Amino acid sequence: MFTLTSSAFADGDAIGSRYTCDGEDLSPPLAWSDPPEGTATVAVLITDPDARGFVHWTAANLAPGAPLPEGASGSAAAGVEGGNDFGGTGYRGPCPPGGEHRYVIEAFALSGHLDLKPGYSERDLRRRMASVTLGRASLTTRCRRAR
Repeated sequence: MFTLTSSAFADGDAIGSRYTCDGEDLSPPLAWSDPPEGTATVAVLITDPDARGFVHWTAANLAPGAPLPEGASGSAAAGVEGGNDFGGTGYRGPCPPGGEHRYVIEAFALSGHLDLKPGYSERDLRRRMASVTLGRASLTTRCRRAR
């Protein structure tokens, strides 16, 4: 079964401050296992469903056998990175304006390489993945800002 994990937190746990706007704002370490047969690449998407699906990171054309190390955003390990809803490209961590928010991290096993240019949108990623997705794995983390 295709699974997504992080060495920094377990599914449902709070994300560490080093991965948020209050810390170093590093992309978290992510690893997937048992991708479906025929997986050529992996894409990652991080959104905040408590803020209408606010996009924190999209990364595509990742190697199916290589995990993403901490702070991979901005490096070759992160493949082709898309735009985030902060108005930039690459990872921007949780920064909820108030209360606790959930962050859904999804990994998609894909049967091919996606023709995407840096800064692509979540919508474009989803559209291009639609016909080549072999599997999906996810985990959820939480964040409440210290004030």
